[in-house]
Amino acid sequence: MAGNVTAVPTVTLPDPSWVCDVGPIGDLQLRSWDLSDDLTDPTVEVVVTPIGGRSRLARLAGLPSLKVVQVVTAGYDHALGHLPRGVTLCNAAGVHDTSTAEFAVALILAAQRGIPEFVLAQQRRAWIAHRAWPALGDRRVLIIGYGRIGRALAARLAPFEVSLTVVASRPREGDEFVERVHGFDELPWLLPRQDIVVLLTPLTASTRGLVDAAFLAALPDGALVVNIARGPVVDTDALLAETASGRLRAALDVTDPEPLPPEHPLWSTPGVLIAPHVGGAGDTFRPRMVALLREQLTRYAAGAPLLHVVAGPGG
Repeated sequence: MAGNVTAVPTVTLPDPSWVCDVGPIGDLQLRSWDLSDDLTDPTVEVVVTPIGGRSRLARLAGLPSLKVVQVVTAGYDHALGHLPRGVTLCNAAGVHDTSTAEFAVALILAAQRGIPEFVLAQQRRAWIAHRAWPALGDRRVLIIGYGRIGRALAARLAPFEVSLTVVASRPREGDEFVERVHGFDELPWLLPRQDIVVLLTPLTASTRGLVDAAFLAALPDGALVVNIARGPVVDTDALLAETASGRLRAALDVTDPEPLPPEHPLWSTPGVLIAPHVGGAGDTFRPRMVALLREQLTRYAAGAPLLHVVAGPGG
């Protein structure tokens, strides 16, 4: 009598092109699944989620042998509520550092140097009157959330000759860019000293609504708030009140709600620049994500520790 045959573990990837680019990986079986329909394959042990598929994540519960969920984003808050018990969650740390950091710089420069007004003037074929636009050089910049992307941003801001301050969940020694990493409890006395605040913190219970009316009121007149983290880190009504009055400005890659409804007043508020959550969407994403998946799945096939575990066993 033939003995029991052990099933080959299956890994799902968002579409067939990912299967072609990533595989083959050892004895793993790669198949395409974008979570748009139910899947009960008992051999599926690893799921790589698609971009924009957060509404489909409930289908993970239907996989009886699921062991690992790999998101393709640096943020992972959207997946936590759908992570089955005992399943490991990994994020794409490092994949989006360059793209997100350079987009943060782009938002800052665009807002500081009047690029949105120039674009509107070009559409009218109008040569607008000259005035001195605020430069980035010599500005006091505060980065809130000093992880990998925060450090990547610090490296890109250094050549602009800014005065840089950074804040993280816990204070610690600095690095080649800053002498010290401040803690969140130091924000009340740091905020009045800043010209530009860049939000890069993950969305957690402690950061949801972090940028509220009191936070914004502490900033000096004319300060720029750049949100490239998650929309709910900012109290939208409080930000709208400050920007509508003309006291503060904002450059937003993320909003709350998101997408921002067409009738929302932020669209037409002077001094507010809005991008459609594209900070990590540069063309470096695909090759870097493919490289990470190859390394991650090779580790999984070999039983080695996984990279970038953020929740579940080992998280």
